[in-house]
Amino acid sequence: MIKVDLSDLKVEGKEVVDELLEFIKARLGVNPEVSSDTMKLEGEKCTKEYMRVLLRKFLHKNGLKPYYRVISGGDDVLIIKERKIPKQGE
Repeated sequence: MIKVDLSDLKVEGKEVVDELLEFIKARLGVNPEVSSDTMKLEGEKCTKEYMRVLLRKFLHKNGLKPYYRVISGGDDVLIIKERKIPKQGE
């Protein structure tokens, strides 16, 4: 089972999270379970490495890649984390 932390991505709105769920469902054919800030996936095709690739593709497709990144949070956990953007003048 792969878990994805969506807490930072939820700032973008419910529509973005719903688009992510549809994107994952279309690619894997698996219905992700969502509870509060976490998405859970089960299935043979669902490896941590492949899930990371899919999340990065989703961020790129929706123009969110400059603002978010996908990092590992331990065994079978991925986190969509907001990037720290340096302020002008630093």
